[in-house]
Amino acid sequence: MIEVIGINGEAFLINAALIEKIEFIPETKITLTTGKYYLVRDSKEEIVNKIITFNQKIIKGVTAAE
Repeated sequence: MIEVIGINGEAFLINAALIEKIEFIPETKITLTTGKYYLVRDSKEEIVNKIITFNQKIIKGVTAAE
């Protein structure tokens, strides 16, 4: 899960594994594989960095258990 800031300024979590596409129109629109989408204040760089960090944590968790 990654934390993002909605257009209304409230933080919420999105399952990063379900993100299908991210558009910049000019706000950021995150579309999930379910078809649901969210408009957020986070920039492209912020979202990409959050997804990378999330994936690194998963990989570290998997390799730490071996």
